[in-house]
Amino acid sequence: MSDPGNDPGSDLGGALGQPRGQQGPGLFVTYDTPDFYCELMNRRDPPPDSLTRIRDRLAHFGLTELRQRARVAEADLYNLGITFTVYTDRDAIDRILPVDLIPRVLTAGEWNHVERGVRQRVAAINHFLWDIYHERHILTDGIVPAALVLGNANYRPEMEGLDVPGRVYVHINGTDLVRDGAGNFLVLEDNARTPSGVSYVIENRHMMLRSMPDLAAGLDLMPVDEYGPRLRRALTETAPGGIRDAQVVLLSPGIYNSAYFEHVFLAREMGVPLVEGRDLMVENGRVFMRTVAGPRPVHSIYRRLNDDFLDPRVFNPDSMLGVPGLVEAYRRGNVTIANAIGTGVADDKAVYAYMPRIIRYYLNEEPILSNVETHICGEPEGLAYTLANLERLVVKPVGESGGYGLIIGPHATKAELESFRAGLLADPANYISQPVIDLSVSPTLCEAGVEARHVDLRPFAVTGESTWVLPGGLSRVALRKGSLVVNSSQGGGSKDTWVLAS
Repeated sequence: MSDPGNDPGSDLGGALGQPRGQQGPGLFVTYDTPDFYCELMNRRDPPPDSLTRIRDRLAHFGLTELRQRARVAEADLYNLGITFTVYTDRDAIDRILPVDLIPRVLTAGEWNHVERGVRQRVAAINHFLWDIYHERHILTDGIVPAALVLGNANYRPEMEGLDVPGRVYVHINGTDLVRDGAGNFLVLEDNARTPSGVSYVIENRHMMLRSMPDLAAGLDLMPVDEYGPRLRRALTETAPGGIRDAQVVLLSPGIYNSAYFEHVFLAREMGVPLVEGRDLMVENGRVFMRTVAGPRPVHSIYRRLNDDFLDPRVFNPDSMLGVPGLVEAYRRGNVTIANAIGTGVADDKAVYAYMPRIIRYYLNEEPILSNVETHICGEPEGLAYTLANLERLVVKPVGESGGYGLIIGPHATKAELESFRAGLLADPANYISQPVIDLSVSPTLCEAGVEARHVDLRPFAVTGESTWVLPGGLSRVALRKGSLVVNSSQGGGSKDTWVLAS
């Protein structure tokens, strides 16, 4: 299965503080609640009764018992084939994404805030993408620099003037969130191309209900099993010409792709065929699926491969993964592609800095979810600020993901900073910088016992005629002590995210 941190938006930055001791019975007897926002142990507001009940139940678990349940859960995940691939590790290509059995819990009020903020952000992104591929008002009005968009590597001239159904470009969106020292949710990055990891959300819940039924008993938790049907409905709603019996397929690069488990999982959850490029063909500007009964029309394609590989006639001529003629069929309005070609402009790390302005411009609203303060090193002011404060900032390359290529100033040596400074000066447009944030933590089962670890959150939004947000989303946890990077390829894991219904 894919590393859910392989999408843009996977790099955490936060300041480490000095822990203050706080003890409780049982499982938490050695737990130190640090001077961060601990989402289970030191919330700023009185917790609801259901959260207190979860905390009390956890406190009475024994460490030995929890470890035993964790071993059984790990074996269960492996037997189910829920793994991801790390191509750079020849000794352990297929790995289980570690799942911590102490859930991350969000209250109904917290989720309501996140849900409204994600919907707002998705609406603004879809407005933005329509505009830049049509009238370009936001560019001529000077809200976003034209060069930042038109010179972006993810901008696709082939999309200019193409009227996508319902003006929906981003059918599936993953918004990476962190919480600061006051518990406020902040947007770290957007993922508007092919966000991965939703299968972990659903499988983690199934695993938790099997492994920790006594912890979940009697709790009113929001369910996560609607994702597949919701996604299929959205792709039917945005099919060409409003075809209500639209044939939807999931297009995968194939069995050797790191995300193949998720492709199989989602096709099954949606109840649609899983296909590869060789299973599809284009005739007279229409897409068909090869079947034993002959060609069958295809109306909506949920693609899990990048733009460059979709159509060898238009993009990479060496691609064996795509469908020759697909872009022609798309431009004729005979097929929907989700997410649309060219959506990568909207989740670019530099464009991200302008998202608050984009929201105000199109929606005439203040952002519900704030950005992390961001400095664009391709601009003189941003570069000067970053160079002057390199030891205090998190600096990321705009084209990397998975936690690679970044530097966390407070944790870097002088030699590392100087080496990074040289690379930054050589190619400033490739970098952004952000302040180091006091990231929230959650109790996590570790080798030494239960300890605080930094977490982030990726809610998944599905858009058709309206936008629905999967309750909770993927909580990733930095399992290494002191680490701020949650990617599985960098030693991270995940938690089941429980949203209290009331």
